[in-house]
Amino acid sequence: MITAIGNPVYDYIKTKKLEPEGRVLSGCSTNAALALAKMGVKVRLVGAIGDDYKEHFKNALSVLGIEYRIVPSDETGGFSLIYYDDFGNRTLDLLGRAADIEPLDPKWYRDSEAVLIGPILGEVSLENVRQIRESFDGLFFCDPQGLIRGADENGRIFHEKVDGIQEALSAFDIVKPNELEGQILTGIDCRQDPYEAARIIKSWGPKIVIVTLAELGSIIYDGHEFIDIPPYGIDLIDSTGAGDTYMAGFTFEYLKTGGDLRRAGCYASCTSSVMIENSGPDFSMTEDMIRGRQAELLKIGGFKVDVDVNR
Repeated sequence: MITAIGNPVYDYIKTKKLEPEGRVLSGCSTNAALALAKMGVKVRLVGAIGDDYKEHFKNALSVLGIEYRIVPSDETGGFSLIYYDDFGNRTLDLLGRAADIEPLDPKWYRDSEAVLIGPILGEVSLENVRQIRESFDGLFFCDPQGLIRGADENGRIFHEKVDGIQEALSAFDIVKPNELEGQILTGIDCRQDPYEAARIIKSWGPKIVIVTLAELGSIIYDGHEFIDIPPYGIDLIDSTGAGDTYMAGFTFEYLKTGGDLRRAGCYASCTSSVMIENSGPDFSMTEDMIRGRQAELLKIGGFKVDVDVNR
């Protein structure tokens, strides 16, 4: 069992290539749970959702056999994401904000091999993180996006390094910021030097730090060596969920291989590639499909991400 904790959302998404009708199921923990279930993993998703989307949510998860623990909420969360280029850059505005995940029952995660923390907008508190770490000794993975986000009075999302975040991230085995989150956390432009950003975050206490760099690939740091992971080239349709499914793929392969970072990174990159050549949750993803792509990346030798310090 892998438990993913973080609110599901129903987003409006517009890219340069598509504009779906209505809102689609998404969210960091939700996308990770969906990907893991498609790979055949037993998954549980914990989050708050309102009556407006509750039945749709239950049906969507039941199709894939995903367990769920729903925290009541007055409304379901969601964002408007308008992508204005082919590199994942977007405007991000709030459509609804679901309740915080309180109280968090330890029975929801204690039986798990791994717990994934993927909040959307502060619904998982830093105290929740401390509570889980004190009562859970399995693999603890964090995508920090929702720990460092806020919303202004107009619903526009902003990012900030909040008090206590360094101590909170020290509780995790694996922390995976993207380049924006890496810069918010460390002050380092990750397109210039993601290695230094990873070193700084590693110094706070997590065992492994991953910095994802969109079309450039990603880097993994365990305190001893850096591993540069190439991207898997595809025709990008919608970059929503890229980091979420990277987390899912990395966790899957890390557990399966007993901690092989290069294999896990390549598998994660390929999991993400399947997500972003589609839009929304309803598409085919299998372990065999990802394995074929992973084999191609593993053949690549001497890869370095194309950032300033490598030029």
